[in-house]
Amino acid sequence: MSTPSAKQVSFNKLKNNAQNFSFILPAVLIFATFYIYPFYDIFKLSMHSWNGINLHKTPVGLDNFFELMTDGIWWKSVWNATYITLIALTFQNLLAFGLALACDREIRMKNFYRVVFFIPPVLSEVVVGLVWKWILNPSVQDGQHIGLLNYFFDKIGLHHLVHNWLSDPNTALTCIAVVHSWKGFGWGFIMLLAGLQTIDRQLYEAAKVDGAGFWKTLTNVTIPMMMPVILVVIILTVLGSMQAFVLVLSMVGQGLVYHTEVPVTRILSAMTGTNRFGYACSMGVVFGALLIMVSLAFKFVSDKVKQA
Repeated sequence: MSTPSAKQVSFNKLKNNAQNFSFILPAVLIFATFYIYPFYDIFKLSMHSWNGINLHKTPVGLDNFFELMTDGIWWKSVWNATYITLIALTFQNLLAFGLALACDREIRMKNFYRVVFFIPPVLSEVVVGLVWKWILNPSVQDGQHIGLLNYFFDKIGLHHLVHNWLSDPNTALTCIAVVHSWKGFGWGFIMLLAGLQTIDRQLYEAAKVDGAGFWKTLTNVTIPMMMPVILVVIILTVLGSMQAFVLVLSMVGQGLVYHTEVPVTRILSAMTGTNRFGYACSMGVVFGALLIMVSLAFKFVSDKVKQA
């Protein structure tokens, strides 16, 4: 039997690689069409002054980026989104992890709880924002508070807690962050519950035999085994929270003020308020670069954890 020549081996290898690449080619084309090219086009527009209507675009080089570096409102909006993200990383994910631990145990009606906990994420963000805007409404009609929260505080005698929640700079962003966390904890709950169910039950039995209590089992068995899933949930939480938009707009309305501005609403304001599409594109480029760097940082941490 003749041995294939080096040329034929190389051809067969190239053929196999081409066949393998053909399977991912549709995904690559979709990604390039809807992600890579738009990002390139936005970067090109960010180096021009354009009102979004005229065909003529005036080249300005990096002037938009230099102006953005000193734009206090833009960086305030980035901080606001970071604040929402920090609340989501703590309150939202701790709530999701705690409920996932509870539903992973043999408790009554645990399938019912799984469905109930996943209801908030599937609701429309506009509907959720408007409902919570009504709950936090500070208005008074016929001597009674319209908002459910203020009405409740008034009825139980806690009059000092009645507040204009969405207009006060000290409470507006926190209210938005809490509602955002309530809206999104179901995604983390489902992912964390799925991760918990992949852990071998024999590990828990061995820990129980060794006399480990709940806390030691959690820190020495559950969390180490769940770390890859936890990191994925963290990455998705960061990316989703930093891009919060619809919920903020539906709760506060179009009259966004300094203390509730987030990057996406700031970009929208630059496009529709001042017709500075080139400047808005520079915001989009910087914001996209920040998200990419955050994702790469978490990817690096995830790879280190998997190697440990």
